Amino acid sequence: MNDTRPSAAPGGEALLFLTDEQLRKGIEAMFFAYRGFTADPDRILEDKAYGRAHHRAIHFISRSPGTTVNNLLSILGVTKQSLNRVLRTLIEDGLVESRVGRRDKRERHLVLTEVGEALERELSDAQRTRMRAAYREAGPEAVQGFRSVLEAMMDPELRRHFNQLKEAQDG
Repeated sequence: MNDTRPSAAPGGEALLFLTDEQLRKGIEAMFFAYRGFTADPDRILEDKAYGRAHHRAIHFISRSPGTTVNNLLSILGVTKQSLNRVLRTLIEDGLVESRVGRRDKRERHLVLTEVGEALERELSDAQRTRMRAAYREAGPEAVQGFRSVLEAMMDPELRRHFNQLKEAQDG
């Protein structure tokens, strides 16, 4: 069980077995990396009395302008009440516009305003700077490996959303 040697699997693929200690170190690294990854945006958001929920909403509205409230609920995995609180603040503060759907008047489509786009850029720039530095330090092979690990850790529903965003960017 604690064998770290690759083992041949059916089909000729090598499997990697990690010790509990190696996995624990990986888990701890994820916690500390996440703390670093969110530190810069947290400082920016604190000045505006926003939190991470606001950041996530702004990020995904930016990535998919016109997304519906229901789609955002699905992506973020939060309660409707929680998302409504966040959206109400962002709309009242002039960062997000909620537009009635053209085909279905019950739908609300969300887009960032110019002010919302400026905040999203500031937050994303801070995170891109940190990611770029980490990727440079780790090297190109590590970048692809890291992305593969992250994608493999996603729940299937979240991977579907991730792939949709990736396809929208590529297409």
